[in-house]
Amino acid sequence: MKIRKAQLEDARGIAKVQVDCWRVTYKNIVPDEYLNNMTYENREQKWKDIVSEQLVYVAEIESGEIIGFSNGGKERTSNYPNYDGELYAIYILPPYQKMGIGKQLLRSVMKALLREGIHSMIVFVLEQNRSRYFYEYLGAEKVDCIEIEIAGKKLNEFVYGWKDIRASLRNSD
Repeated sequence: MKIRKAQLEDARGIAKVQVDCWRVTYKNIVPDEYLNNMTYENREQKWKDIVSEQLVYVAEIESGEIIGFSNGGKERTSNYPNYDGELYAIYILPPYQKMGIGKQLLRSVMKALLREGIHSMIVFVLEQNRSRYFYEYLGAEKVDCIEIEIAGKKLNEFVYGWKDIRASLRNSD
């Protein structure tokens, strides 16, 4: 398994991971209608745009199959002035979870942000998403709780932050 910077031709594999993970992770959290409307095709086009403009890393097994990805960049809301960066997304197919791949994908985004002079980072995660414990385990602190709406359903979203991603990288070596 290797972690590498995503390329345009990876968009299909990234889309597959995202759709498959959303359908498992958010089942009974996000309305079925929303999950059923997510397709590999519509997500692939979005990922083509994202890969060409943002930081995206993939986890790839020997066969070349993409089994996970991470995506990040500058903080997008301007609501958290103490945080300059943001982890936009990180997903790993269920059979490959709890193997350290998420940590490697997160580190890839953190290192890239540091190269851009960004030293702090937030991530938004639904309250009911158990992966939020992954962020807590890796030193993120809960910064905020906001209400969002997905397909007409109101959900709580936690905002977690790392004040100094350099310290997080040192502590995870």
